Amino acid sequence: MQTSKSFRLDDFIAGWIGGASSVVVGHPLDTVKTRLQAGKGYKNMLHCILTIYRKETALGFFKGLSFPLATITFYNSVVFGFFSNSQRLISQYRYGDAWHPCGMLDLTVASMLTGLVSVGIGSPVDLVKIRLQMQTQAVLSENLHLAGSISNANIPLRSVEIPGQRLYRGPIHCISTILQTEGLQGLYRGAGAMMLRDIPGYTLYFIPYTILCDLLKPDASSSPHPGSIWLAGGLAGSLSWVTATPADVVKSRMQADTQLQRKYKGILHCIIHSYKTEGVQIFFRGTSVNAIRGFPMCATMFLTYELSLQFFRGFQDKDIFVVKE
Repeated sequence: MQTSKSFRLDDFIAGWIGGASSVVVGHPLDTVKTRLQAGKGYKNMLHCILTIYRKETALGFFKGLSFPLATITFYNSVVFGFFSNSQRLISQYRYGDAWHPCGMLDLTVASMLTGLVSVGIGSPVDLVKIRLQMQTQAVLSENLHLAGSISNANIPLRSVEIPGQRLYRGPIHCISTILQTEGLQGLYRGAGAMMLRDIPGYTLYFIPYTILCDLLKPDASSSPHPGSIWLAGGLAGSLSWVTATPADVVKSRMQADTQLQRKYKGILHCIIHSYKTEGVQIFFRGTSVNAIRGFPMCATMFLTYELSLQFFRGFQDKDIFVVKE
């Protein structure tokens, strides 16, 4: 029997498992999304997919996978663990019972707090992932340090490919390079834009999922069917990612903006510069990718999370995953 003041670890473990499965499913289209939002030369999603495949083969879609696989699993563990435990904390404070069903206001507060907490872990993870994903992008010739003998040559300011050019050898080298060139704050570049994305984003992630799961239940007392969890998770994920696209574009651009080719002074400058040079449509670039990618990724995440949680809750009577105050 659990006490009302129990902190559960199974939410964190189930979140870790769900995060790992979602990374593998969603990473290929995440690479496409990042290239569309922060790269140049792609007409649309299909053109971006074909270009990556032709130039980099199928392995190009999994560029930078090792780092998110190792870190986003931990990130999702924190997100789901914090969200679930914060609901119980709110219920304990408001109703005197940690297991009292949360109202809409309670879910909103828990979701927004989860979005805020997620930035602390997710910002460095996203930054390194994006820097690795953008490695094959063309280097702007105006940012190249050219030899003096050709400094007067008539070289157009355009993108030029440098075969074999790689700034980062891997995730660890990427982190150390950023720390050396940009300092600790460099790992949190784009964190403000990520906050603008994740605080409302997680609200439109967890609340629709909860509502849809309740609607799809046969009756109020039963648990949702795995098919219902999969559908609710996929729809909630697509909705969250589509509405978060403008802030996601700004975040991706700022995080891909390296010290070598620094273009943006801050969030506002990034928004104004992007609007002036590419129009309002730039803030919706990658929307279709986010909608398509969000469904299988989030459906897989929620389904794996819930099934893992059901398995761990089988040990509930033994209090294996309960930390009592």
